[in-house]
Amino acid sequence: MIDAQPSIVNLTAAAATKLRELTKEEPSPAIGLRVYVYSGGCSGYRYGMMLEDQPTADDNVLEANGVRVYVDSNSVPLIKGSSIDYVDTLMGAGFTVVNPNAVSGCGCGSSFRTAEDEGSPRACSH
Repeated sequence: MIDAQPSIVNLTAAAATKLRELTKEEPSPAIGLRVYVYSGGCSGYRYGMMLEDQPTADDNVLEANGVRVYVDSNSVPLIKGSSIDYVDTLMGAGFTVVNPNAVSGCGCGSSFRTAEDEGSPRACSH
């Protein structure tokens, strides 16, 4: 079942447009953005994103700004309420996450810590 109200993550119009552009040639009607959090990075957690053509049994399946989003149940409490944007500047282009649960981060921009859980910090690698 697809949650029509993306209370876990929201995609900005720019992120949704870029994802539709990236997936327009994909044959699977279930293609979506997998968003996950894993232990690592200099602040304790890192974000991960990839295109996925099927959800798993553990996934929350969302519809955010017209794009299907898959989030596993372990990642939900760490990113609930987050917004994913796509930025394209002179310094580079890519997806960014604005996470209200993050109480600190580091210079790499993809590592964060929450108030309740710090994860397992490791060196940032790009």
